[in-house]
Parts: sequence; structure tokens; C-alpha cells
Amino acid sequence: MKMKFALTLFVAGFGTSALAAPMTYVLPEETAHFKEAEGVDVVKNNCSACHSADYIATQPAKKGKDFWTAEANKMIKVYGAPIEASDIDAIVGYLAENY
Repeated sequence: MKMKFALTLFVAGFGTSALAAPMTYVLPEETAHFKEAEGVDVVKNNCSACHSADYIATQPAKKGKDFWTAEANKMIKVYGAPIEASDIDAIVGYLAENY
């Protein structure tokens, strides 16, 4: 009797989950954009995999090259960002000049 009841619950649960509609999401268009300036492509290629333009824009304004150098090095050393050493100067220059 217990086995029959358990089997009935299992089948009912399985049948219900099989009828569930798949979830679909429609995301809005991105509204934030990186400022067009020298170095923007290097920043997009290296930073936008993890950071949106909006997120970068919310960082403390006009902190300068020392701040952005420390941030870039932190992303590499602490978070394992795959940034080439040859790209760091372009990234730092762009961020220091534009944000």
C-alpha cells in the first residue's frame, strides 16, 4: 500500500514537472556605453567580459593612473583576469582619462 502511494506521488510529480513551460527571458537593450576614445577597444576586449560600462562609470571619478593601475593589477592577481601585460597601459590610460 505504501509503495503504491509513493509510486502514485512520484508519477504525479513527474507528470506535473513535464508539463511546466520553459522560462524565457527578454532582456532590455543595453543603455550604457563605453566613452569613445583612444583605448576603448582594448577596454572592451579586456574588461567588458566581467564589467559593464555602467559599472565602470560608477567607480570614483578622476582617480588617475595610480588608482586604475592598482585596479587592473588587482583584477589580474586576485581575480585571475586574463589581461596581457602589453594592454595594461592602454587600459589604464583610457580609464584615467575618461572616468
